[in-house]
Amino acid sequence: MFPQRLDAPQAYDIAKAMMDGFNRHYKLFRAESARAKHRFETQDWHGQQRAQRERIEFYDLRVKECVLRLDKEFAAGAQPMNVWQQVKLHYIGLMVEHLQPELAETFFNSVTTKILHRTHFQNDFIFVRPAVSTEYLESRTPGALPTYRAYYPQTLDALPEALHELFVQLDLQCPFDDLQRDVRLLGERIAARLAGLTLRANFQIQVLSNLFYRNKGAYLVGKIITGYTELAFSVPILHGSEGRLLLHAALFGEDDMHGLFSFARAYFMVDMEVPSAYVQFLRTLMPRKPRSDLYTALGLGKQGKTLFYRDFLHHLRYSSDKFRIAPGIKGMVMLVFDLPSFPYVFKLIKDHFPAPKETTREQVKGKYLLVKQHDRVGRMADTLEYSLVAFPRDRFSDELIEEIRKFAPSQLEISDRDGDGQQEVIISHLYIERRLVPLNIHLQECFDKGLGDADAARSMSSAVVEYGNAIKDLVAANIFPGDMLWKNFGITRNGKVVFYDYDEIEYLTDCNFRRVPAPRNEEEEMSGEVWYAVHPRDVFPETFGPFLLGNDAVREVFMRHHADLLDAQFWQSHKERIQAGHMLDVFPYDAERRLQ
Repeated sequence: MFPQRLDAPQAYDIAKAMMDGFNRHYKLFRAESARAKHRFETQDWHGQQRAQRERIEFYDLRVKECVLRLDKEFAAGAQPMNVWQQVKLHYIGLMVEHLQPELAETFFNSVTTKILHRTHFQNDFIFVRPAVSTEYLESRTPGALPTYRAYYPQTLDALPEALHELFVQLDLQCPFDDLQRDVRLLGERIAARLAGLTLRANFQIQVLSNLFYRNKGAYLVGKIITGYTELAFSVPILHGSEGRLLLHAALFGEDDMHGLFSFARAYFMVDMEVPSAYVQFLRTLMPRKPRSDLYTALGLGKQGKTLFYRDFLHHLRYSSDKFRIAPGIKGMVMLVFDLPSFPYVFKLIKDHFPAPKETTREQVKGKYLLVKQHDRVGRMADTLEYSLVAFPRDRFSDELIEEIRKFAPSQLEISDRDGDGQQEVIISHLYIERRLVPLNIHLQECFDKGLGDADAARSMSSAVVEYGNAIKDLVAANIFPGDMLWKNFGITRNGKVVFYDYDEIEYLTDCNFRRVPAPRNEEEEMSGEVWYAVHPRDVFPETFGPFLLGNDAVREVFMRHHADLLDAQFWQSHKERIQAGHMLDVFPYDAERRLQ
């Protein structure tokens, strides 16, 4: 219920202090994102990765600062609910001309729930739905760049000239190796993609004004329009062997864009005055990608969580299936459940872990944080972390409730919070991940069809090769997955293998890769026990085989493509490379996309 009058003098001051807190947050967030351009120009790759990690913490720090200020200056937690309702109305007024109103709403929610100790979206004091539209929102700041630029080459022959102007206007403060050559090659790729289409009067190239930075790359993102045809495209810009810039590849179409903005990759750094305008543009390139994913990919993870939860509540309203124990082999550390109609899984940390697991809840949470902050190189699924999440009790199977009571009772509460007789299941802490087909299930499906079936044999072989590629990409990023069993990897709809079980993950540089010592006598050779000393974080790659390669067909494919993964020297050499400060490139596109 809204108040009849705005008669609380402190309400506006509280709202203004909250908006000041948000403005400070976004100013710092944007400044760090803008500095990515200089780090790219100076090839400060370690600084770029460090900034990507540290920026993730900005939001929570600013929320804490704002909560402390409100408690100190206004005793905010002691204010009556009528005042808080007025605070919300004043805050809406402050958002009317704001350029990031959707982010400001989320900030308000974060601060308010901490002060009032509210844990659910359904109350009168936070924004359950957007209060201010972001449609057609554009900057009015004098001298600010537009959201996107448009170029009109008129003909395919004029493409190189228009592209040259486009890249020059990016104003990168380091020279290209041969921009004329690169735009000619890019123009040829674009012309090939437009072959057979009649160029219409509206033939144009639209590109977002600021580049998207991640690791060693800067990505131009845009679309080509002719008539009713719109073709999404992106051009990665890299430093060549002598430090001069080159256009490295040409990505086209929605699938390539999904790979670039994958949930298994690190977040971009891009300077955005009006983030909703960037998201709106990106939605025209990837209409199947939820806005929550796009905000998250842009580094605005809290906004991504807000939109995800709103989408989830909407899905619950219009579905009727029940949460269940997720199919597959049950984990020793995580309890996993899903809703069949919803493409995500929900993961709880169990209260106790059976041997041989030796870990704690806090250590497991630390592993998930490590993955959140690390470069995921397209091989580790991102997670959304939530606390005190309420679900309708009637949507939970009794079997699932008993499973949670058995393995994670400290995480479960069942209550009638609103006193209306409708029970809720409240989970204290959980992670939400994109649902993938576990690799062991995928392989079993191939075996069930029979490898005499050409499609099944090809699918099995591709999955095994991708599994090895995934591990090698993780190695390049200084990650040792720990538990490498097939069940801990999933396969996407595009056939890409992604790792998603993080409780044993380690930095590669923290591991000691060893060969199994030769037995010194017949007794040791025949022993069924380990006869040599094993220290914490010792890893013996040659012992992976018996656990992974029991199937002859799988073993043949694996040994043909990835036998080096069973050699300690492979792992040790990469460890030494990383310790020497070298960073390998792991590109979010295939070799055939490269221009040269």
